[in-house]
Amino acid sequence: MKSLCVYCGSNAGSDPAYASLASTLGTQLAENGLTLVYGGGNVGLMGIVADAAMQAGGDVIGVIPEQLMQWEVAHKGVTRLEVVDSMHTRKARMFELADGFVALPGGFGTLDEMFEMLTWRQLGLGNKPCAFLDGNGFWNPLMAMLDTMVRERFLHPEQRDDLWQGHDIGAMLAWMRGYVPARADKWLDEKRRSQLKSESA
Repeated sequence: MKSLCVYCGSNAGSDPAYASLASTLGTQLAENGLTLVYGGGNVGLMGIVADAAMQAGGDVIGVIPEQLMQWEVAHKGVTRLEVVDSMHTRKARMFELADGFVALPGGFGTLDEMFEMLTWRQLGLGNKPCAFLDGNGFWNPLMAMLDTMVRERFLHPEQRDDLWQGHDIGAMLAWMRGYVPARADKWLDEKRRSQLKSESA
């Protein structure tokens, strides 16, 4: 594992613990020799994690769409800033650059990016680890929703467990280094799966 992509808020949030967590993560990535890949912004938790990694001597690659460059939120002080044409291209490029994905607290964009990676993995389009790094239990309600998806048979238990959640960065990195992707069929309905197999035969 040589690089990690961090998804996080372009705001800092209401709790100072979020900023502290972002700063600590950036520092520890640099100290572990891991390149930080992120959305290229200089605001909110995005700016904090990038600044911390740079200050600790790490390499930071930002990937930012042209539209956000026009809004003047790009971080000009990172190791490399790549400007792309769209949000879709940004996500694909970050996937290419990173060996794993970490979500710090954030909003719609953070969820969109991380859940696209989880979906790709579910469909067999990627096999990279995904982790939700917590600040004061921020992700607990989301994990409860995933449990509901399992209970209501929209998600395999193996896929629910095929991610990491917690606050210990060292434990997260150890889990990611030893990660083995879950092997679970997307389909929970045996009748539907049999139908699809017969149609493709």
